[in-house]
Amino acid sequence: MLVLLVIGLSSCDEFLDVNKNVDAPDQESVDAGLYLPGILSAYQGFYWDIRALGPLSQMMGSSSYSNFAANYYSSGSDAGGELWRMTYWLQGMNLENMINQSIEEEAWTLAGIGYAIKAFSWDCLTKYHGEAPMKQAYEPGRLSHDYDYQPEIMSQVRDWAEQAIEYLEKNDETEYGDYLKKGDLVYHGDKAKWLKFAHSVIVTDLAALSNKKDFVSAYAPDLIRHAALAINSNADNFAVERIGGGADAQFGTYNNFWGTARQNLTNGYWQSDFIVQIMTGTVPQYDEATGDKVDAENPTNRSNWELNPNQIICDTTKAAGHYDPRAAAKLSTVDGQRYDQMTDKEAIKNWIFYGSGFTGAAGPMGTAPNLYGFRAATPNVAVEGSGRWLFRDDAPYIILTAAEIQFEVAEAYWKMGDKAAALDAFKKGVALDMEFTGNYLNPGKPGEGNPVGGGLPGGSLIAKATYSELADEYLNGPYVNGLSLSDFTLSHIMMQKYVALWPWGALEAWTDLRKYQYDIKYTGDYPTKGNGWEQGLVNQKWDTDPTKVYKGFYLAPAPVEGRRGAYNVKNEGSPCYRVRPRYNSEYMWNLKSLKALKPIAGDADNYQCSMPWFAYPGDYPDSL
Repeated sequence: MLVLLVIGLSSCDEFLDVNKNVDAPDQESVDAGLYLPGILSAYQGFYWDIRALGPLSQMMGSSSYSNFAANYYSSGSDAGGELWRMTYWLQGMNLENMINQSIEEEAWTLAGIGYAIKAFSWDCLTKYHGEAPMKQAYEPGRLSHDYDYQPEIMSQVRDWAEQAIEYLEKNDETEYGDYLKKGDLVYHGDKAKWLKFAHSVIVTDLAALSNKKDFVSAYAPDLIRHAALAINSNADNFAVERIGGGADAQFGTYNNFWGTARQNLTNGYWQSDFIVQIMTGTVPQYDEATGDKVDAENPTNRSNWELNPNQIICDTTKAAGHYDPRAAAKLSTVDGQRYDQMTDKEAIKNWIFYGSGFTGAAGPMGTAPNLYGFRAATPNVAVEGSGRWLFRDDAPYIILTAAEIQFEVAEAYWKMGDKAAALDAFKKGVALDMEFTGNYLNPGKPGEGNPVGGGLPGGSLIAKATYSELADEYLNGPYVNGLSLSDFTLSHIMMQKYVALWPWGALEAWTDLRKYQYDIKYTGDYPTKGNGWEQGLVNQKWDTDPTKVYKGFYLAPAPVEGRRGAYNVKNEGSPCYRVRPRYNSEYMWNLKSLKALKPIAGDADNYQCSMPWFAYPGDYPDSL
């Protein structure tokens, strides 16, 4: 037995040498390019977490993620934690290995792609969660990781993006074969487009800082400089392709997470009353003495209240240019569902759109259909067909668009005092989103619809040519090209950006809402308990306040009709400002580091109410 043991020990290394573990291969056995498809596919995590971000940003109502709709989330679940999982694990060491191996092999294009992805994912991570372990994230052997604060993370994001630009601009003699053409699910190895994306990451990172006191001097010039080199057409948009295939797809994940085949948005998520109001020109007017809606003298089929005279996106006038056709493309309705009005402009203008409440389909405007476009008679009813617009099986994951960049340029110019340049960028942004929206129309066939309690065969309700005609009218109307410089406001920029981001860009929209402090009325640098909110009440600006950015936007505990709710008592009156890090990672294994965070400890009942640094005009306070 001793002889056998000695033989066994002496041959152990050789045994391991010839028996590679194919499920966990050596780093040397994986070509760097093989990492890329999985790294990019991981961006479906954004759509997972929009189930939380949609309600937080008031883009969606939800009975499924109702805690997020109520701006409260405890630390006992991984719900809303997919972006954390994506960044640290699904991309994680795969991305680190891809970058390091590419640098070692002087495969500069792939190294640049890796750094651009890393920069963007970390930018989104910190906007969502705030503080996060960065410097120690991938140190081997660690069982706990110290947190880094947001100023360092956001600065590092820009450094990584600059590194991406440097590598992408290098002469690359690497023979990639089909790695990039097939494995790059976004740009198929087009280095010029990846360069634009890397510049865009810097723009979006800096845009979050637009309400900082030193934005104009410290950040705006770089934002404008990089924006000139960033994504500038819809052909350059960052969108991760999906194959689709519905029930016949080889793998379910070939279908879009929001598509009909995967059923993730059926009967649990709805378009919010806020998005419907701003996109149909039906933002109500409130009596500032009582908070009630002012009754309409001449009720119409669109509303039963007096409309705010200052509608920012569109209005209910039937004249050319007053109707925004993106409503017919983006929003769901129970009108026109037999596809028999697809080319009838006047009929389309009269479609009715209903928005939900915070946690149920019923809202101030009636009962909203689900996002596929019908009211199900029973829960979990089967949805037929491939779906419509971005809610279809083969729609790509939209991550970043040229329109978003232009709105961020417009906001920066506005803050710099150059309103003419801001207006020009604003007009470009609206036109780009109008085109983007139309690009994903997939019109159904007349006579196919079944609007009564069953599945909808799938497809957009408006014809492409009709949409384009209405789009041209709108762009040349009073809300875009006809908007004068004297009437142009910051609200026009930020609310059109909100429409352009709906609902795929919920994280960016929530970032904007938080940096403008949800339009809370307070004194000083930022709101606090007793100066902006109390337990059960958030004091928000009225729409008549010229400093209010998002007209018609009111949080759940605002003292207006249709709101007047209350947050969980653990919020101490505050709305949510960040999502807690993933429970199964940080609260199970890294709690000591979480507890050390300031100004609110990561294990506190109200940690989700801790403002991230970008939302402070100045630096973090030492304590609250």
